[in-house]
Amino acid sequence: MNTVRLSERDNVVTAIRSLQVGESDATQLIPRGHKLASENIAKGAAVYKYAQIIGYAAEDIAKGAHVHIHNLDFRNVDQEHSFGSNLQKPAPAAKLDTFMGYKRPSGRVGTRNFIAVLTSVNCSATAAKLIAAHFTDEKLSAYPNVDGVAAFCHGTGCAMGGDGTGFELLQRTLWGYAKNPNVGGVLMAGLGCEMMQIDWLIESYGLEPGPRFQSMNIQDVGGLRKTVELGIKKIEAMLPVVNADTRTECPVSELMVALQCGGSDAWSGITANPAVGYAVDLLVAQGGTGVLAETPEIYGAEHLLTARAADETIGTKLIGLIDWWQEYTTINKGSMDNNPSPGNKKGGLTTILEKSLGAAAKGGTTPLNGVYKYAETVTAKGFVFMDSPGYDPASVTGQIASGCNLVVFTTGRGSAFGSKPAPTLKVASNTEMYARMSEDMDINAGRVLTEGASVEEVGREIYEAWLHMASGGQSKSEAQGLGDYEFVPWQVGAVM
Repeated sequence: MNTVRLSERDNVVTAIRSLQVGESDATQLIPRGHKLASENIAKGAAVYKYAQIIGYAAEDIAKGAHVHIHNLDFRNVDQEHSFGSNLQKPAPAAKLDTFMGYKRPSGRVGTRNFIAVLTSVNCSATAAKLIAAHFTDEKLSAYPNVDGVAAFCHGTGCAMGGDGTGFELLQRTLWGYAKNPNVGGVLMAGLGCEMMQIDWLIESYGLEPGPRFQSMNIQDVGGLRKTVELGIKKIEAMLPVVNADTRTECPVSELMVALQCGGSDAWSGITANPAVGYAVDLLVAQGGTGVLAETPEIYGAEHLLTARAADETIGTKLIGLIDWWQEYTTINKGSMDNNPSPGNKKGGLTTILEKSLGAAAKGGTTPLNGVYKYAETVTAKGFVFMDSPGYDPASVTGQIASGCNLVVFTTGRGSAFGSKPAPTLKVASNTEMYARMSEDMDINAGRVLTEGASVEEVGREIYEAWLHMASGGQSKSEAQGLGDYEFVPWQVGAVM
């Protein structure tokens, strides 16, 4: 078999390997992962993949021709939306699974036990980095239940203009990290005169100073050196308190997994993303939560999600996000189709519609039970959606702030991504890339094509890997120390 057809309705197929002229009716060289026309397609006619429109023929396309950016046009879509027309309840779990996690006073459960050094403004980033760097593996060896001291620094926090949206996003993000169940202790460092005042954050979100939450400002302490010295002393006092936390048996219903893809290729929507979707269905059957995000990357597939909305209010909220993004891109003289990236296109993806249809598969098949703002605390169980940009670090930052204690990340081109305090499991969409980047990839979903494995089989492997990781098992990105530079709060609005 040289090509894959995903639906009888499709008028393109995908090449499993590079095709020469004459192979599988190809009339042109077809790169691996790219599309060729399975029938004649007239200029202006819709091109179908996944039984959905991915674009329109820019010219007459003959059967066997290469279909890609040179002859496929993008158009804004105006989908008809139904609400709750495709509700599929998950099958009850045969048995309730457990993992070994950290039970928090809030009732939530952590999969890691970090001390977080959070910055209110870029001006305190150096202090935070120096404080965290002091606590080497050797110094932390006496505290085996502490996974690390991590600094979460960003490039904003002051000179924030506009309607206040950016300020609110940053507030929710900082508060969300402080409250994330994978964080056992927090030190917040500021400058003192910034827009993002620590005292305001404490007051607005009910953070209570104590053995597990400390704060300080460089201007009040008396400079950078004194701030670093004081911060080190504060964390030294916090370490025995956080180390007293121990893992106990917890139900899988306490897992909340951030669903991400990056460096996608044509196989992402055929192997890795559907396999993650199956794992999400298993998780939801256990009472757990899967959080899909990246709003620009469901554009053109949102009608599939509204059909799964548990009620009309949830579906309407999702459509509202799409409308906001269309206005946002227009104001900034952009297009929803500026995504896929050059790497995505090289991997065979042509339009955002094609990419979105594959990306949405990460959400599985169960009802959509909630739609949330960026970094807003997720309270619903099951499959939910959180608004975010398609930029992976910014999107994952919002998901962790929303409460996710694990991350799964699918990739076809090969993405070097990791995250703290919630660890990332990497899923490769194709065997070639998995072999090339085996030190970075945890799961090879490419086995669906190269070994005849089923999507369900790989999905079960992903689910079992979540349980292992939730109990303390390291993912490959975690073992390599990734996650210190992936804290990227979404910045919206003018910088004044």
